[in-house]
Amino acid sequence: MNAPSATTPSVWHTPGHTGRYRERVFAARERLAGEHADLRGAQLRVLADLLEFNADTEFGRRHGFARIRTIDDFRRAVPVRDYAAHAPLIERTAAGERGLLSADTPVVYFTSSGSTGAHKKVPVTPRFMSTTFMPFYFAAWAPLIEHFPEVLDRPDAVLNLKHDPLTVPPTTADGRPHVGASQVDFGARFGEPLSAEPGTGAPWAALAVPTEPGDHLERAYLRLRLAVQSDLRCLIGINPAMIAAVPYQLNLWWPRIVKEVRDGTLGGFPYGTPDPGRAAELERLADYFGTVRPAHVWPRLRALFCWTTGVASLYLPALREEFGTGVTALPAPVAASEGPVGVALDRHPSAGGLVASASMYEFVPADQDLAPDSATLLPHELEAGQEYHVVFSHVGGLYRYAVGDVIRVVDRVGGAPRVEYAGRGGRIDAAGERLRDAQVVRALRIALDSGGLALRNVACRIEPAADGTPHHLFAIAPRTPWRGTETDRFTRALDRALTAESDGYAKARAAGRLGAPAVRLLDAEAFVRDWHEAVGSGVRPTQVKDRLFRQDDDLWRRLTGTGTPGGG
Repeated sequence: MNAPSATTPSVWHTPGHTGRYRERVFAARERLAGEHADLRGAQLRVLADLLEFNADTEFGRRHGFARIRTIDDFRRAVPVRDYAAHAPLIERTAAGERGLLSADTPVVYFTSSGSTGAHKKVPVTPRFMSTTFMPFYFAAWAPLIEHFPEVLDRPDAVLNLKHDPLTVPPTTADGRPHVGASQVDFGARFGEPLSAEPGTGAPWAALAVPTEPGDHLERAYLRLRLAVQSDLRCLIGINPAMIAAVPYQLNLWWPRIVKEVRDGTLGGFPYGTPDPGRAAELERLADYFGTVRPAHVWPRLRALFCWTTGVASLYLPALREEFGTGVTALPAPVAASEGPVGVALDRHPSAGGLVASASMYEFVPADQDLAPDSATLLPHELEAGQEYHVVFSHVGGLYRYAVGDVIRVVDRVGGAPRVEYAGRGGRIDAAGERLRDAQVVRALRIALDSGGLALRNVACRIEPAADGTPHHLFAIAPRTPWRGTETDRFTRALDRALTAESDGYAKARAAGRLGAPAVRLLDAEAFVRDWHEAVGSGVRPTQVKDRLFRQDDDLWRRLTGTGTPGGG
């Protein structure tokens, strides 16, 4: 390996860039908010555009796009489809054929692990970027930079954990990069120089130290080692599991970090000027507090930017305190690699407005199973407080695409539903209980609140009880130790809450087809250790997400191997 070289200055160092960036972000927010006044009209325009633009593609001809005039026509012509149904045409496109799903040529393919762990190829075309992606992408940053303007005062004010550019990205057969959205330079690929996110101009954004392509933990260490010498005001994680790992990483790597700060090295290479003063300050923190918290290292941190719902909603309140008592958690968009759904236009802690001009949206009540002929609802037909599967269609070449996520409608603002992510659309179902992520998360919250308890993370699987009856086993890392009596009360409260959440669960319990839930308490760091092991195996950190339902035997043993059985 060679010694580090100087990094290329980013656009954030260009005079006037910050002002231009603010203007672009706020203009995008105003545009999206304005579209809510005519939600139905915006949706009809999206449909007309994608039909006209892609009418002469193989998919468009096969489904008669040229003859479609209304949303009902579109529903009759195209079945509800998942990735597997789109995959044959996507794979042919990635092999070099054109005009199959979109009249545009993909520039890159976003990768996504999906619910099965298989890597998808999501075609990303210039028309998709300009019509669907960029307006939502810019608007997503508006609440952060409006209410915490200091995050743009210096390039090193933000630690962007998801930003991980690759020098030599993997490619598909047609030579296009197949990478995560966080690994794409939108300025170079799509002519969008203002698209560089906050934190991408920091010294750690483009590491000067060579690392192996799959060594994600070493890159995380190098960025953290550099960041301890900066006055951070914000962490961007999107995936909250990445932010949850930071307190653990600080203590795991603390001696190495302090030594390199003192010596002026980065990954063992000479880098910058030795800083014995900062090293001594860091050592005093460790001596005084014992366990070093992010709040000690960055006392003026103001904001976290990540998903705030789902399993994360159970542990974010305690996690936020690790970063400081006044720190705000702002919600990342409701979106997938395949396209956006909602984006926060204000400081709501979890929900955002529907991105009306990005896709044509349809919804199916979450308690119904999705099928090709599922009856769907349109945005203006949604009810506050209800949960729905998301189906969208956009000009990039995904049609009536069931993304696999469930959203909850929080309320309506400016004529459009405001939605939050509620969980994956799959179910855990051993005896007809048909439990979804959102139902289990709500039941867990009720059970925790009933005993004044808190946790660091949780996972669930189905196991047979002693008599062979299946039951749900919850692996929980408590925030502080739980006594045996507390665990017993929590387990009974959880059973009652699950019964109230799901008729199927109530009936299965009453009929004896399903046993009472059980709890296995793990140590406080079990989930972050498990996250580190997954990342250490070569999986990108953005892809190692909280998974409530974990039925894989090997992964369950990896998580719970150091746990205390039975909740005692």
